[in-house]
Amino acid sequence: MSAVTVSNISSSTTQEKLHEFFSFCGDIKSIDLKSEGDSKQSAVVTFEKPSSAGTALMLTGGTLDAEQLHITSDVEHHDHREQSHHSSSPIEQSDKPRAGIAAEYLAKGYKLHDQILQRAIEVDNKQGISKRFLDYMRGLDTTIGQKALGPDQTVSGRVQSTLKSAHTRAKTIDQQQGYSKIAHEYYSKAISSPFGKSVLDFYTSTSKQVLDIHEEARRMADHHATHSTSTGAAGPVAQPSIAAQAAPTVV
Repeated sequence: MSAVTVSNISSSTTQEKLHEFFSFCGDIKSIDLKSEGDSKQSAVVTFEKPSSAGTALMLTGGTLDAEQLHITSDVEHHDHREQSHHSSSPIEQSDKPRAGIAAEYLAKGYKLHDQILQRAIEVDNKQGISKRFLDYMRGLDTTIGQKALGPDQTVSGRVQSTLKSAHTRAKTIDQQQGYSKIAHEYYSKAISSPFGKSVLDFYTSTSKQVLDIHEEARRMADHHATHSTSTGAAGPVAQPSIAAQAAPTVV
């Protein structure tokens, strides 16, 4: 069973807030939240996939509503990732590198201690990045490179200055062909931007530092702020509610 046990939960933490917090790890099957007295609660969070439970374990020691969470499991959750696309979505949350998920937490207002970020990097180094996610990113590299730079070109094959000069052209082509309406996810927009090479390097390489996660989180936050202001729409990554953004802290 792909479940983790969460103890030392604040009595003020609701099931909805707990769901919002752990939704960054992947699809949740159920949450069984129980009172452990006047001031504490515990919960069993069951995920759809073992890799999601493994990501949740990475967050042990974090603080939610002023209480330090203890996240444990009686079994080892192996990272059995799909090697091909069996879903209607190009990727799922559980396909993403742990460092990328950590950046999503930071971008949405949660605070992760650098030790947790380092833990995410170490998990990626040990387990590697899923083939499904790599295939997805490489596909974007090729598709967006052709639109921005011409046939047989990729974003990763060009320097930043060259891509910057082609950015306006790519944007015009996207508007004409309706590409932006389809490829609306953060990755698509980020890769087609002047810092696209940095985004690709972050998601396709396990060689990174804690600072790289902070930088990617800032890119995500800037994109989300711009996108929300212009359209009022939600971004592609898991998002806590306004109240959850202000309250939870992971240290």
